[in-house]
Amino acid sequence: MNHLWLYIAPEDFETEWLQCQQEGLDVSSIDLPNDPSALSQSEARDYLELLRHAPPIKEFPYVEPNSLEEIKSERPADRFTRSTHVEDLEDRIEGAWYGRCAGCLLGKPVEGWHRSRISGYLKETGRWPLEYYFSCEADEEIRKRFEVYRRGPFIENIDRMPEDDDLNYTTVGLAVLEKHGRKFTSDDVAQIWMDRIPILRTCTAERVAYRNLCNGLAPPESGARNNPYREWIGAQIRADMWGYVNAGDPETAAEFAWRDARVSHVKNGMYGEMWIAAMIAAAFVEPNVANVIKAGLGEIPSKSRLAEAINKQLANRQSMNSYEDAIADIHSRWNEKRAHDWCHTISNAEVVAMALLWGEKDFQNSICMAVEAGFDTDCNGATVGSIIGAMQGRFFLPERWLKPFGDTLETGVQGFHKVSIKKMAERTLRQAKT
Repeated sequence: MNHLWLYIAPEDFETEWLQCQQEGLDVSSIDLPNDPSALSQSEARDYLELLRHAPPIKEFPYVEPNSLEEIKSERPADRFTRSTHVEDLEDRIEGAWYGRCAGCLLGKPVEGWHRSRISGYLKETGRWPLEYYFSCEADEEIRKRFEVYRRGPFIENIDRMPEDDDLNYTTVGLAVLEKHGRKFTSDDVAQIWMDRIPILRTCTAERVAYRNLCNGLAPPESGARNNPYREWIGAQIRADMWGYVNAGDPETAAEFAWRDARVSHVKNGMYGEMWIAAMIAAAFVEPNVANVIKAGLGEIPSKSRLAEAINKQLANRQSMNSYEDAIADIHSRWNEKRAHDWCHTISNAEVVAMALLWGEKDFQNSICMAVEAGFDTDCNGATVGSIIGAMQGRFFLPERWLKPFGDTLETGVQGFHKVSIKKMAERTLRQAKT
């Protein structure tokens, strides 16, 4: 038995090497193993730890702490002012849930596709630019060339929202709050994972963290030890519930996200979840998309790599002619054919910011831009859908995007295997009012 991510794999060494370099560690004197597959798991763990504890380079320009106190001390001075008045909270929470489902479903069939494959298939089937869910209906020659099969989460096969980790973790967040309340801890999150989620339903950083938890390592060490994926997107997709229950209060939303993220992530991996949670909290009360993005930036270190990347997207919106140019810029700096870049927090956060800025609060345009860009399509579609759903509310979301999955969500979380989306929103509302 050798399930992916359950054990340290040969490709983890290159990923760890890249991760350490991006964190500002000097790994130049540490050679990669000639034959990583020949190492025992014990030797592999020792090697990953050797890389992780390499000395820092002197000229590293970023300040990226892990503790909440230090993160707060590195935030920008100009931050979002908390709002205590939220109009139509029930409808907006419902809109966020439905928007998240729709955005996730849009990107789900093409998760793992490169941008050229996405655009090529859409163009050859006369569906470019993207304006609706992906269809598997196409000429046999086209389907064969793009490896499109009639099974899977294409629109022809949908009568509910199928299970996806993006919705699993939104559900887990609700389970944490219902059991432990607003004073939940990172240990509480870890316990809910182990109680409610089978380990093989977790991926990358979460699966490594789960493995560490099983071996007796508590947060935050569960997220740092032997974890090459510690700045990947996994925490960023867990942010939504913390924003839903802290509408108008980005600071508290970000703190909730920090408690959750440190189970499996460090630095920008944590900041990604904090940024999204804070944006969602602001989205309930702020009508301007750029200001929502800035509200998220107000809760993470201003000298972090993530903040630099998001500020670049804000600048690109002013200087570039089209969102296609903005997408091309992201692809020029991140290689979607390399797993580390395809699934990293920052590359995907840039896609989210790009889609929000160029989508201009239009639900369809925003989620379609997020998915057209490539990278982690279901994650980015879900996040953008959640934010626009919170801004617009369920009442103003286009019915054509919600009708295919109705009111049913399937998850892999114990106690929530088949649930009503509307009732999940009602339960979330109760937590928001506590």
